[in-house]
Amino acid sequence: MPINIVLVEPEIPQNTGNIIRTCAATGANLHLIEPLGFSMDDKSLKRAGLDYWESVNINTYSSLDDFFETHKKINIYYVETTAKKDYTKTKVSENCFFMFGKESKGLPEELLKKNHNKCIRIPMLAGARSLNLSNSVAIIIYDVLRRDGFKGFK
Repeated sequence: MPINIVLVEPEIPQNTGNIIRTCAATGANLHLIEPLGFSMDDKSLKRAGLDYWESVNINTYSSLDDFFETHKKINIYYVETTAKKDYTKTKVSENCFFMFGKESKGLPEELLKKNHNKCIRIPMLAGARSLNLSNSVAIIIYDVLRRDGFKGFK
């Protein structure tokens, strides 16, 4: 089952590098929405992604509008700490997309309001502000794979 991870304006190269590595290990596609907080040839990004670059399908978009223009009819979930729905309550379909916001601000408020019924969260203890972005992506990817019985994995 193809999983698509969408990062909106990621800021920390090590997080994106770690996500590239997770995508390589799971076959997930990565979509990056500019502006990025780093250069794609950033040493920290390359080091965190190690030698997995060729194993990942990475698509870059100039803006959110560009992304949505390219992907008109998709099943997309918006992962945000303020969402009401637990991610385990989602119905995952073929070729699903999971969108994550930038580390400092999350996803744009207007996007969340417009899509409130598709917003999901990873449960945390009260008082916890957020999880690391790369950890959050890994949690979502591996839950989707678990639900599908880890088909094709050793």
